[in-house]
Amino acid sequence: MTLPNSQRLTQQLGFITELDQLKLVLRQTSLIGASRRENSAEHSWHLAVMATVLLEYAPAGTDLTRVLEMLLLHDVIEIDAGDTFCYDAQANLDKAAREQIAATRIFGLLPSDQGVRLCGLWEEFEAGETAEASFANALDRLQPLLHNFYTQGGTWRAHNINRTQVLERMRPIERGAPPLWPYVLNLIDEACNLGFIAA
Repeated sequence: MTLPNSQRLTQQLGFITELDQLKLVLRQTSLIGASRRENSAEHSWHLAVMATVLLEYAPAGTDLTRVLEMLLLHDVIEIDAGDTFCYDAQANLDKAAREQIAATRIFGLLPSDQGVRLCGLWEEFEAGETAEASFANALDRLQPLLHNFYTQGGTWRAHNINRTQVLERMRPIERGAPPLWPYVLNLIDEACNLGFIAA
């Protein structure tokens, strides 16, 4: 039996061990039961399941495996950069720079071939240009929409978020999962009628 390359395995296990820190990164969004805030690892898992279930709404030919890889990796940079609240304009000013530094360190824990490939997937997600990245981004917007709706406004109410802000934030769904866009518009209208979103 041939043993694995010990340096390579050490680097891989170091990366895997580091990822446990993602469970400590709290998001603004509460769990649907509103018992506590969700963490970024739970969010990534939830998105991966959503991709599996909702693939039929993705652009034709979308590669599910690539989408799943992006969704499982897209927030690992939050271990260092933290979760930046999407509606906080000030915190978003240096978000890209903070996340790039985090990506360099975290993906740099891996053997170089894997680090380059996985960082490339993260960069593809961030750019949102491919069918896979577009669909992954759509799901990343849809999941907190559902959470905010089913927590009677959740972070929308807490931060006095209005319809225009929510619509702008949800816009990637129109491109990344077009058949879901009418549902999103209806849900936003209902949230406004119920007072979950500010006028």
